[in-house]
Amino acid sequence: MERQSGHLDRSLGLIHATASNMATMVGIGPFITIPLIVSAMGGPQAMLGWAVGAIIAISDGQVWAELSTSLPGEGGSYVYLREAYKKYFGKLAAFLFIWTFLLSGPLEIASGFVGMVQYASFIWPFLNETNIRILAFTVGAFTILLHYNRVKFVGGVTVFLWIVMLVTVFLTIIVGLTHFHVRDAFVFPHGWFGFSWGFVSGLGSATLIAMYDLMGYYNICYLEEEVKRPEYVFPRAIIFSVIGVTLIYAVMNVSILGTMPWQEIARSTHVASDMFEQILGRHAAVILTILVIITAYGSTYSLMMSYSRLPFAAARDGFFFKWLGEVHAKKHFPHFSLLTVGIITCIASLFNLDFIIAASLSSRILIQFIGQIIGLTLLRKDRPDMKRPFRMWLYPIPSIIAFFGFSFIFLSSGLEAIAVGIGWMVIGVILYFKWSSNGRAETSPV
Repeated sequence: MERQSGHLDRSLGLIHATASNMATMVGIGPFITIPLIVSAMGGPQAMLGWAVGAIIAISDGQVWAELSTSLPGEGGSYVYLREAYKKYFGKLAAFLFIWTFLLSGPLEIASGFVGMVQYASFIWPFLNETNIRILAFTVGAFTILLHYNRVKFVGGVTVFLWIVMLVTVFLTIIVGLTHFHVRDAFVFPHGWFGFSWGFVSGLGSATLIAMYDLMGYYNICYLEEEVKRPEYVFPRAIIFSVIGVTLIYAVMNVSILGTMPWQEIARSTHVASDMFEQILGRHAAVILTILVIITAYGSTYSLMMSYSRLPFAAARDGFFFKWLGEVHAKKHFPHFSLLTVGIITCIASLFNLDFIIAASLSSRILIQFIGQIIGLTLLRKDRPDMKRPFRMWLYPIPSIIAFFGFSFIFLSSGLEAIAVGIGWMVIGVILYFKWSSNGRAETSPV
């Protein structure tokens, strides 16, 4: 297998890895989705959605931890799926992941850009939908330029943005807790719990939103060749970030629920800013809004760095456009792959936020998450002697929890989103066999 010339800098440690994961996880998500999740279940019982999402994330985090240390390589899921299904249809699995990633990855980044700009409308209420989309596109282009630096610089910026994220979240928590009212936080509507279709449907929608906010606990796995001692860093960064962010979310959500009636939260579009304005006044709310915007940008910034490595890894191994495997001669990062992911992200930023979020989740669950869970089981069966620096605790219980959890989320995403996910995968299968029949499976899939 021919690899492109050039090397990647191993400059990222445990702090960088944890910062990258947490900055990705705590972006714009919790600041704009708290009203959505409360509305989905019609009351404070929406916290059940966070609890279910956290259980799924912690369980799936162990899948990532074992795969990332057993199958090291730049590209994350691309490598895991290719090797796990190697005995069966490894090339198809790898191809389908890159194919679905080309839709889901940039859509996920774009959701952060669009959500961030929408949050900015608290400060500039004159921004309309057209203004928001153009501004989101511009921010995406600026992010591409900012990534044109050595990965050590990029890692340093990630740590800075991570610190801003922690400050923003803790300010929100402190203000909420110091003005906390139990009567608001735990006033459940009559008949809120019951095993009815409405309850299950609401829980599914709430869990989907919660999972969207928790996505990113695996972020550092895409940068294996740029991490020092990945066998040590990966499991710790994944578990630390999942536990840390889950605790932060729990406290943050309860603190907000305790300052405003849940009906008011459900109607809010800038819930953290609205809370600050109600308690501390307009100026404090504007300052918090700026911090939220910086926090959101930290998430999207980190995602663009990690997601640009996937087409690069596939191209370098002969599964995608060869030119996407080029490494910048002076700054040692995959610049053509970065440009490709960045440009698609900018285009995706021009679409409606609801569509972006739904399509991002539905298009990745079947191949990436469920595919990896099944793949880990196959590796345990087919390659029992494989070196596993990290082994899943209580195997296979976490795998089972993650499998049924993601299946529940996929079925709860709605008919349109399900159609997008399945349709995109079917198109990918057709393209794969067309490529394979042309005899190009060992060089380039397109």
